[in-house]
Amino acid sequence: MNARLFSLIFLFTFVLLMNAKAEERFEFEGIEMAVPIRIVLYAEDAQTAKKAADAALARFHDLNQRLSDYDEKSEIRRFCDDAGPGEFVRVSDDLWNCVRLAVHHAEISGGAFDPTVGQVVRLWRTARKLHRLPAENRIRDVLDTVGWENIQFDEERQAIAISAHGAKRHVRLDLGGIAKGYAIDEALKTMRFFGVTRVLLDAGGDLGLGDPPPGKEGWTIAVTPLKKGEKPTDFWTLKNCGVANSGDMYQFVEIDGKRYSHIVDPKTGLGLTSRLTVSVIAPTAADADALASAVSVLGPEKGLALIRTLPQTEAQILHLTEEGKVEKFGKE
Repeated sequence: MNARLFSLIFLFTFVLLMNAKAEERFEFEGIEMAVPIRIVLYAEDAQTAKKAADAALARFHDLNQRLSDYDEKSEIRRFCDDAGPGEFVRVSDDLWNCVRLAVHHAEISGGAFDPTVGQVVRLWRTARKLHRLPAENRIRDVLDTVGWENIQFDEERQAIAISAHGAKRHVRLDLGGIAKGYAIDEALKTMRFFGVTRVLLDAGGDLGLGDPPPGKEGWTIAVTPLKKGEKPTDFWTLKNCGVANSGDMYQFVEIDGKRYSHIVDPKTGLGLTSRLTVSVIAPTAADADALASAVSVLGPEKGLALIRTLPQTEAQILHLTEEGKVEKFGKE
């Protein structure tokens, strides 16, 4: 290479480096979707960081108004309340995309994850509140409403319907097992519009990870332990992926001396009784969210068999035996 040309290239590169601002670490907090949100990001200045974080939290708020089963005015609640048997209803991009993704996970998991469990979830919420199992005939009634196959899509109109047979059985959609992950992914996309790509977003323990911090290979993540109060013993270094955790460490109920998880098995209508903590790494937070629930229902053997069929996806399962021994399956 010509010596003069080399000198010019070196000088130009040096000027660029001198003019480039070092990225600083910023942290923001909020509450959306009824969970604490923590955002750690790197940006060139405080103004850019705040704009990106505010936009991410606003995106969460907007999605809650579309996807929340708790909000009586949400788009999904209005759909479930107002749509007639077999009636196609045009929906927003977000509801369309989230339901499509939920049905995909229902299909690949053989129904271990199912977005039509709305009636089952409502019944189990009441059971947990009253500390009393539902009557067997009531469980049979709500199980009759479960079936992701009843969801139909009109691609041309971007419309969704519950089949006439299903709608007569009062099928209700519930995206609680995927909406938070979907919102995390959308929040990360929103921050990219502001040029912020080095991000860790924690929404109630589920994570969305962007590019790593400056000079690092990835974000250091502590893996959720099985027992409440225990300190993590496993740490992963990750980037550009989603991480979700599922288990009954904090959300459970004891009925007649038996411990039940808040996670419901779509095939039994009851909370899980196996003591499991499932941690899933997937390309997106939405995928990780849905898969964590599915693996919890499937159990270690079938759950890991599903995970092995999916690219760039890993899982670790901690199981507490009746003797109090912790068994570890999956990711090392």
